[in-house]
Amino acid sequence: MIKSMTGFGRGEYTDEKRSISCEIKSVNHRFCEISVKLPRRYQFAEEKIKSMVKAAAPRGKIDVGITVEDLGMNSTQIRLNIEAAKAYYESLKELKNSIPELAGEIDLRLISQMPEVLKNVPAEEDENEIQNAILTAVDRAIGKYDEMKITEGAKLVEDIVQRGAYILQTVEAIEEYAPSVAQSYTQKMKERIEELIGSGAAVSEDRILLEAAVFADRSNITEEIVRLKSHCAQLQNICSGSEAAGKKLDFLVQEMNRESNTIGSKANDISITDKVLILKAEIEKIREQVQNLE
Repeated sequence: MIKSMTGFGRGEYTDEKRSISCEIKSVNHRFCEISVKLPRRYQFAEEKIKSMVKAAAPRGKIDVGITVEDLGMNSTQIRLNIEAAKAYYESLKELKNSIPELAGEIDLRLISQMPEVLKNVPAEEDENEIQNAILTAVDRAIGKYDEMKITEGAKLVEDIVQRGAYILQTVEAIEEYAPSVAQSYTQKMKERIEELIGSGAAVSEDRILLEAAVFADRSNITEEIVRLKSHCAQLQNICSGSEAAGKKLDFLVQEMNRESNTIGSKANDISITDKVLILKAEIEKIREQVQNLE
């Protein structure tokens, strides 16, 4: 299935302990670049997340955002640092002994308010359990993300196929017109000679035919037309396939553009040049669309 590199998907997972949300969005990129944002305490799951996303999206610049909301009553714990409390008590006692004039008592409230004595810390969690919960949300987001990429990819392929068909029609029109270029050149050459030396002067017909033959050989575009028609057929075949085709189509479009340039430089005819401009415009539009395909 040919897919777009642009997509968005959201997935959620909720149980009695937590609510997890995952959002995946991507734009086109030459390679696969995945950025994952999730709470620091769950960063142990980052590599698993990247592995899942990469399996679903081999190309693109992909941003994955994960939020985790604790729902349980025991999501945090109060941790007592008894050593810090003792150190504060001894320091305060020494201060009071050193300066007897200081008022106030060293009581429990004072010690408990000192930094690091009582600390609110997240409750310990089972890493496997929370990782499986996060990956469930990621998997659901990937499903929605993939659906959007398939839909967008189908639209892009439809446009590419239509433009490929139009390119083929234009190439066939060039092929039909091309033989008349040499004939037209021969006639124009005769008219030019008569204009320069007069119609009564004798001019070797063999010489004119030789010049016409040289021109016809130099401006022959048969090979380029055959290759360009073959490229059009390949374009249709690739677009009707089920494999990721972005890189193949990108290379094929480059070859189509190369053949069009050669036709334009060899043909030496304004009518063909006009059609080559049409070819190049359509090929460029296909190239832009191909940049968005996996």
